[in-house]
Amino acid sequence: MRDSICYLAMPILDEDNAARGDSTGDDATLAYLRLQPDDILDAVDSLGYHSDGRLLALNSYENRVYRVGIDGGPPVVTKFYRPARWSDASILEEHEFAIELADRDIPIVPPIRHGDDTLHFHGLFRFSVTDYRGGRTPELDDMDLLHQIGRLVARIHLCGETRRFEHRPCLDVESYGLRSRDYLLENGLIPADLVPAYASICEHLFDGIRGCYDRAGNSRQLRLHADFHPSNVLVDGERVHIVDLDDTRMGPAVQDLWMFLSGDRAEQTPQLEELLEGYTEFRSFDARELHLIEALRTLRIMHYAAWLARRWRDPAFRRAFPWFNSHRYWDEHILALREQAALMEEAPLAWSVAGNR
Repeated sequence: MRDSICYLAMPILDEDNAARGDSTGDDATLAYLRLQPDDILDAVDSLGYHSDGRLLALNSYENRVYRVGIDGGPPVVTKFYRPARWSDASILEEHEFAIELADRDIPIVPPIRHGDDTLHFHGLFRFSVTDYRGGRTPELDDMDLLHQIGRLVARIHLCGETRRFEHRPCLDVESYGLRSRDYLLENGLIPADLVPAYASICEHLFDGIRGCYDRAGNSRQLRLHADFHPSNVLVDGERVHIVDLDDTRMGPAVQDLWMFLSGDRAEQTPQLEELLEGYTEFRSFDARELHLIEALRTLRIMHYAAWLARRWRDPAFRRAFPWFNSHRYWDEHILALREQAALMEEAPLAWSVAGNR
């Protein structure tokens, strides 16, 4: 290994643990699980950078993301893509969307082009490089910031509605709900004594979700960030940057708003007002989509459990989520789903200016 200084928030996987963590034998998957500092630095240097040996693992599990120090210049961020999750075409579609947004002066951090390419290859690895942006996550009780975020989301959607993705999926009941339930039931991850309760509540939930979609009407599908939550916004003084379009896909506009709501109904209502006041300065909002908030939250909860299950052979997940696959986790998961079933039967959050926009 080269003489380097590595500051890692998560330890890089050692070869023995990686081999035990994946039984597929797929070369790219095994290489990804065995990713080492030399692999990261060599890949970055292959683009003409001169890394200074400093690495910091950033908070990402689906992909491997690192801040890399550059000799004589600012650091960059490199993302190594998990094999078999997205095709090259779908990754490039994400990159193109990010560049479109940046070209409209939306403060998103797009991939850097080297030559004509944003997706790069080094051995069995696929990776990209972006500029490094620091900052903190936003405070959800900062109403001025929520107003600003609403404006930014509307500007993203004005771009997102100009055309459709060709290689990326839609956020829907099938992909986030049905497939998640089926994967969990078919792979024996739920304790046997809890399987009947899980299967039963899922059937009830899908009825509730479909009811929410019926009340929302034929909501327009557009290109979204789709995973827009406070951790994907960096606040640095008065500057805001949006990061991580890895989950970008088609879906309803409200998907990029609801994850900035926190607390109980009384707390969420003024937060929603502020978000939509900012949003409607640039783009109209269909108030019927408010019926989708709890349905989308339910789908996200289901999808999250299945995501952990699908990645459970990756040792990084076992270290980061040691509570997963315990009886207590599944008890609490089923309880959360029951609470969602009740919430989907309630009236949606009120938006006082809905009739004027």
